[in-house]
Amino acid sequence: MNAPPELLFYCQHSLGMGHLVRSFALAEALARRFRVTLLNGGQLPSGLRLPEKVEIVSLPPLAMGEDKKLYSPDPRFTVDRAKAGRSETMLTLLGKRRPQVLVIELFPFGRRKFADELTRLLDAAHAMGADRPLVCCSLRDILVKSRRKKEAHDRWACDQLNRYFDVVIAHSDPRFARLEESFQPDQPLAVPIHYSGFVLPTRTVAPGTRERRIVVSVGGGVVGGALLRAALDAHRRLDDAHRPPMRMIAGPFLPDDEWSALQQHATDREGVEIVRSVPDVGAELAAATASISQCGYNTAMDILYSGVSALVVPFHQESEDEQLDRAKRLAELRALMLLEPRLLSADALARAIPELLRFRPSPTALDLAGAANATTLIERLVTNRCGHLPRRPARA
Repeated sequence: MNAPPELLFYCQHSLGMGHLVRSFALAEALARRFRVTLLNGGQLPSGLRLPEKVEIVSLPPLAMGEDKKLYSPDPRFTVDRAKAGRSETMLTLLGKRRPQVLVIELFPFGRRKFADELTRLLDAAHAMGADRPLVCCSLRDILVKSRRKKEAHDRWACDQLNRYFDVVIAHSDPRFARLEESFQPDQPLAVPIHYSGFVLPTRTVAPGTRERRIVVSVGGGVVGGALLRAALDAHRRLDDAHRPPMRMIAGPFLPDDEWSALQQHATDREGVEIVRSVPDVGAELAAATASISQCGYNTAMDILYSGVSALVVPFHQESEDEQLDRAKRLAELRALMLLEPRLLSADALARAIPELLRFRPSPTALDLAGAANATTLIERLVTNRCGHLPRRPARA
């Protein structure tokens, strides 16, 4: 009995969970044509919907602290012990599955702290000779532009791409953002770049009847505390005519002390509901009058898909500017409203909310079929290499 060809998908999320959500959506689409095993390198948030027909292998988790150093969220592992266990698991799976496709999310454009385990995996894949997998980089729309020593980083990333990868799949509409705008190595990139269109988070509910409600969300929540506090205080400042109910989604990774403080401050606050997480943020936006959020990739896709009136306050630091870049581009299309992160305050939000409730987003012509398009592309690339889409015996 034959089974679909094997595909091994590596994803490491370290700050929020946006990379994981996008990878889940892509893996679920790929599972319609491939036997997908997803290597999850970070903490798996409780309540997150898992992709259908995808085997998830969770590696000993590693995350990145505010000091940009790796740490192990699992007290059973030191960082070194986690690294050793991760490499052993990945190499064992590579040898056992012998995949036709190996998808690596973000690396080498990011995740350099994981380069040791990934280059070992890639070296082992190339050592398979004629049976080696097609190696794909799965990449979001916009890269960080303000990275320190960016010229050296782009050169190193280009070297890794030319050495190990067969294709880069940028999950963007090239009319919105092109890779060369944020990646400019000083040497030729020999690897082809394909644009899949945007990958939507897996949908459970289509846009329908809207209730008079503002949804405030901050992705995973790691860096969302300031926006949540400002939104809570802004709600109190609104007059009755502009004070719709507010549902706040704090995120599974909001630090526990901030979660406790937020709950305390919301005690007896009429018209405010605070929850830790929901199964589908997109469904919340589809049923709401308005949204206040940051502007990560998946949040932006939820906004575009739902058509909700949205105000974004992007997460922004000196070394993290992709959310602000994305938000400015979407604001230029009148797809949403933008409040610059340096201007965030309860007063600023209170002044913006009445305008938000009047705002009607303009429709965009951006390609939102990225998961299906990427699946078709990878299938075609494998077929071109083999003359047909290879099928392997079913797993024992």
